[in-house]
Amino acid sequence: MLSFAVFSCKKAPLKTVAVAASEISQEANSSTLKITPISHATAVLSFNKEVVYLDPTGGAKAFSNFEKPTYVVITDIHGDHMDLKTLEALDLKETKIIAPQAVADKIKAIKALEIIVINNDEEKFFATFKLTAIPMYNLREEALKFHSKGRGNGYVFTINEERIYFSGDTEDIPEMRALKNIDKAFVCMNLPYTMVVESAADAVLAFKPKQVFPYHYRGTNGLSDVAKFKEIVNKKNPTIEVVQLNWYPNRK
Repeated sequence: MLSFAVFSCKKAPLKTVAVAASEISQEANSSTLKITPISHATAVLSFNKEVVYLDPTGGAKAFSNFEKPTYVVITDIHGDHMDLKTLEALDLKETKIIAPQAVADKIKAIKALEIIVINNDEEKFFATFKLTAIPMYNLREEALKFHSKGRGNGYVFTINEERIYFSGDTEDIPEMRALKNIDKAFVCMNLPYTMVVESAADAVLAFKPKQVFPYHYRGTNGLSDVAKFKEIVNKKNPTIEVVQLNWYPNRK
């Protein structure tokens, strides 16, 4: 279903993760917000008559069950986040694309209604939501080549007074640990590109979201142990709800 370019977040063989079937669901819902996982880092947010495609990949077919997007939000330049073939395949004539400058520089030929640049620590207000760009980058010396500080964005969406964080590709950076009043947090965890589950769990325990959703957890050696992530978080703070969505529906 999905094709990923060989950049810093490469496709890797999949392996089974020990997660109970009862923990796998298809959507994260609030009163007027629905978040549907597509795969890996790709999701669709539906709310207030808005349809947001986050890091769309997988071609137009991956979004055949959804309405056309009012917004596309992109975190970084790598192929599992900024997929030019998917952007070209989608009908974006009435869509605004929101992205960091590094992405905007690479998608100038995309036929969209508008390309809106937002960089680290900036926030922009739209008719029905606010978007804040959070830094995303690597800390480990051996991983600095993957995600440099200032290039890509994580995001906090404020929708109907609910704050939803998508980490993008990052390690457990101070900016993540300093987040406040997060209702839903989508946190990456895959090596060698982002961080191990222990680091992801430690960061989550620092900023204490109400709910946390492991996502973007495929690395070079398969899928990260998200069950272990849940165990670490809930052992130290059982009030944080760890929710497992099905980000890899075609895994074997």
